[in-house]
Amino acid sequence: MKLKAVEILDKEKFRRLTGIKRTTFNRMIEILREATQLKKKKGGRNTKLCIEDMLLMTLEYLKEYRTYFHISQSYGVSESTAYKAVRWIEDSLIKHPDFALPGRKELLKSDVKYEMVLVDATESPIERPKKSKSIFTPVKRKGIL
Repeated sequence: MKLKAVEILDKEKFRRLTGIKRTTFNRMIEILREATQLKKKKGGRNTKLCIEDMLLMTLEYLKEYRTYFHISQSYGVSESTAYKAVRWIEDSLIKHPDFALPGRKELLKSDVKYEMVLVDATESPIERPKKSKSIFTPVKRKGIL
């Protein structure tokens, strides 16, 4: 999905497609523009995709669990470019205080009680019946394989 196709959607369809509200999307764009300016101070090439398309690519990756190959084909870039863009977007947003996740100590201090469910998904051997000699014929015949 390119930005032009997403801009015409109303707010319900936009949220259904991307998983976030349009106001959150616009705030992410602002943060990423600031991060781009810091990145451009160091120099380097311009990206093939605009920031909005890179953010849409990242949201598509996170929401739909598509592979980088499929996303790269949709946006007309290489697989490594899609990977680098998604990683840069994630890292840039996580560093910003608006989208930073709380630390472990902060979670422990809060009054919220968490309920956990653990699932044991380890492999275990299948119990199969043991072979016994009584199942087979006791006498081997000569000439029969």
